Amino acid sequence: MEVHADRPAPPEMAVIGNSTVAALIDRQARIVWTCWPRIDGDPLFSSLIGGPDPQRGYMAIELEGLVASEQAYERNTAILTTVLTAADGSAVRVIDFAPRFKQYDRVFRPPMIMRRIEPVAGNPMVRVRMRPTMAYGRHDGTPIPGSNHIRYVSDVGSVRLTSDVPVAYLSSEARFVVTRPMTLIVHADETFPNSIDGVWGTFLRSTRQYWLDWVRYLSVPYEWQEAVIRAAITLKLCSSEETGAIVAALTTSIPEAPGTGRNWDYRFCWLRDAYFTVHALNKLGATLTMERFLDYMRTVIATEKGPNLKPVYAIVPEDSLEERISESLTGFGGDGPVRIGNAAADQVQHDVTGSMILAASQMFFDHRLPKLGGVALFRELEPLGETAAAKAFEPDAGIWEYRGRQSIHTHSAAMCFAACDRLARIAETLHLDERVGYWRAHAERIREAILTRAWNEREGFFAASFDGAGADASTLLLHELGVVEAGDPRFVSTVDKLQKRLTRAGFLLRYDEKDDFGTPSTSFNICTFWLADALFAIGRVEEAREIFEGLLARRNHVGLLSEDIDPANGALWGNFPQTYSMVGIIVTAMRLSRDWVH
Repeated sequence: MEVHADRPAPPEMAVIGNSTVAALIDRQARIVWTCWPRIDGDPLFSSLIGGPDPQRGYMAIELEGLVASEQAYERNTAILTTVLTAADGSAVRVIDFAPRFKQYDRVFRPPMIMRRIEPVAGNPMVRVRMRPTMAYGRHDGTPIPGSNHIRYVSDVGSVRLTSDVPVAYLSSEARFVVTRPMTLIVHADETFPNSIDGVWGTFLRSTRQYWLDWVRYLSVPYEWQEAVIRAAITLKLCSSEETGAIVAALTTSIPEAPGTGRNWDYRFCWLRDAYFTVHALNKLGATLTMERFLDYMRTVIATEKGPNLKPVYAIVPEDSLEERISESLTGFGGDGPVRIGNAAADQVQHDVTGSMILAASQMFFDHRLPKLGGVALFRELEPLGETAAAKAFEPDAGIWEYRGRQSIHTHSAAMCFAACDRLARIAETLHLDERVGYWRAHAERIREAILTRAWNEREGFFAASFDGAGADASTLLLHELGVVEAGDPRFVSTVDKLQKRLTRAGFLLRYDEKDDFGTPSTSFNICTFWLADALFAIGRVEEAREIFEGLLARRNHVGLLSEDIDPANGALWGNFPQTYSMVGIIVTAMRLSRDWVH
C-alpha cells in the first residue's frame, strides 16, 4: 500500500477495544482517537477531529523512511497488526489490542491499550510520540518522566504510559533503533506492579483466546463468514459491558458529507440503534448483549419514572447529553463543527417504545436463554405499549431526527404497531388471553391507519408520513415489522418506486427532500441493506445479492463501514465504525446466504 502524506479519511482506520475503551488506529499505526476512561468519555487522543494538520492528540510510532504499510486483524480477533516498511527495507511490526478475557469468574476489561513494536527486517529507526489531550482538546497532558513510565498530567486528569522503551527516548521523542520487541502500555495513572514483558505475553494470549472462543460459538451463515464475524466483533466493541448500553458509533462529528454541517456525536445509546444491534447479534446466537441491554433498559425506565422515553441516552442514563460546540477541536480536516452531546435527546420520537419492546421480545421465545421472560417482565413492558398506542398518530421528529419540523411519520406509527403486536404475541405465549385481545385490537387499529393514510395512490408507495408524498427508505421495513405482507402489491410497488427514486449509483438515500441542512447528497448504508432485504422478500434474490456485494466492496481495508457513502466517488463518510452499517452486514448476509447444504 502506498503511504500518503495527508491524513487518511475516517474509514482508513481499524478499531481495537474491549467494551470499556476503544481506539481508532490509522494505516501508519497512529492512534488518532480514543475516549477515556470509557467509549463516551473525554478523547485522550483527538487528532482525528483536531483540524487539518493536528500536532497533538495522537500516539505515533514513526518509522524513519516509511514507504509502505500493511494492516490486518488477527483472524477472528480484535487484535490488530500493522507492518511498516522503510525505503531501505527495514521494517517493524506494531501489534495493538485492548485486554479482554475471563478472570476470577468475570471479564477483565480495563481502560488500557497495549502496543508492541517488533523488528521485522534490517535496523528500523523509529520515534514514539505520545501527545494526549484532555477536556476535549483544551489541555495537553504535561509529561512527567519516571523510572519506567511517563505520567501525562493536566488540571483535569492524568494518564500513564508504562514501557520498556528507554524513558529518555520517549520523553524527548528521540529516534532509536528497534533491536528487540518493545512494549508500550497506556493505562490509568497508577503504578504498574508487574513485569512489562510478562504482562504483555499473558494478556495477549488470554485476549486472543477470548475472541477465538467468542467467535467459535457464533451461528454464522454459509456465505460471507469473514464479513459477518468482523461485523459481530465490531458491534461487541461498540457496547459498554459495564452498563449494557450500545453506542451508535465510536466517534463524534465525522461529517456525513463534506461541508454540510451534518456533524453529530454518536457516542451514545440510541434505543432504536441498540435494538437493531441486539437483533443482529441474536441472529448469531450472541444473546448476552441483549441481556445486558435489558438491564440498561430497566435502568432507563426507572430513571425516567415512566414509559415516556427519550430516543437517546448516555452510557450512564442520568448523564446529560446537552449539545455544545467544542472551541478547541476544529473538526475532521477542519470540517467542523465538533459537537459534544446530542440535542436529539430532547426530541419526541414515537418509535422508541417499539424499539424497546422488540429488543425485549426474544426473552420470551428463545429457549437458549438461561432464564425466559415471564409475566413480571411482560407487565414492565405494558406501559411502553400504552404509550405506543396513545402516541401512534401524533407528530414527531421521526427516525431521521428532523430538527425543524414534525409529522405523523409512517415509520414511527409502524413501530407503535410493532410494540402492540409483539405484546399480543407475548401475552399469547404466556396464556394471558385477555391481554392478547387488548393488544391485538390496538395493533390492528394502528395497522389499518397506516395502510389507509400512509399509502399514496398517486405515487404508488407508502409515503414517509401520513397523507404525504415524501419518499423514505424506512418504509422498506413495513414488511419486516409485520404491517404488510411482502407479496402485497402495495409493498412491491413501494420497493420498486423507492429504488428508482432514492438510488444514486447503486446506493440508497434516506430521503430526497430538503431537511434542516439542505438536500442529502450521501447515501445511508443501512438503507441500502434494507433495500437488499426488501428485494429478497419480494423474490428478486439475485438483484438483492448484487446490491449486497456492492456494499461489501465498499468496506475499508479491514472490513469496516462508516455511516454513509458518497455515490459520486464511493468514499465513506460519517461516524465510524457505524453500528447500523455493521448490523446490515450481519442481517442481510443471514438472509441472502445459501444454505450450508446446497
